[in-house]
Amino acid sequence: MGSILEWPTLMNGSPSQTLCAPGASHSRLWALVPCAGSGARAQAAGPKQYAPVAGQPMVLHTLAALQGVRRLAGTLVVVSAGDTFFDRQDADVMVAACGGATRAQTVVNGLHALLQRGAQADDWVLVHDAARCLVTPAQIDGLIEACLDDPVGGLLALKLPDTLKQADGDRVSRTVDRSDKWLAQTPQMFRLAALQQALQAAGDAVTDESSAMEFVGLQPRLVEGSAQNFKVTYPQDFALAQAVLAARKA
Repeated sequence: MGSILEWPTLMNGSPSQTLCAPGASHSRLWALVPCAGSGARAQAAGPKQYAPVAGQPMVLHTLAALQGVRRLAGTLVVVSAGDTFFDRQDADVMVAACGGATRAQTVVNGLHALLQRGAQADDWVLVHDAARCLVTPAQIDGLIEACLDDPVGGLLALKLPDTLKQADGDRVSRTVDRSDKWLAQTPQMFRLAALQQALQAAGDAVTDESSAMEFVGLQPRLVEGSAQNFKVTYPQDFALAQAVLAARKA
């Protein structure tokens, strides 16, 4: 997987045999926020997660929501080497400058950093996009409630509301049945060692943690989220995020 930190294998056997017992009382919950991307599609002057939304950098809205979840033992933000943004912030988070070239690399390196900071292999980790700045503590708590006793874990997701088309160039080739289609969101909540193992097996091709768990034969739980929990990706998304935040304060 290129540029991933090395560490001893924490689990043996197949993924289905190595998942921890549901609801283990000693397990803690951690948030991990990959914050090493450049956000090229947002066309921002710098990394989009630091672009202002409603008067402060986007990522600070994200972290405020996570800090509103009392069951989280802590939040780790994974940044690129040389990123000094958090040196100037008064955010109550851990920061690890071990971001990788891809999201998968960044998350794997972040999991290793959590272990170095005292997390255990059977702890839960909630991986959340820095650019999903509209998530609420209630949505995160809902995910935790749904997954805490689940043998695999799960993710916030949204049933596909629109008609789905498959393209052939710039033409419609067919209409796809949307009845069983969901839009994946974050946080995505899995046991630390199980996620670590799955990401190592899946490699860089996966774009979220659920995909890695699926790669090793597991079926994460879908927990219905909110349409407001969208990922700020394109320039027009900033105005929409700002409008939502303004409406919440009104």
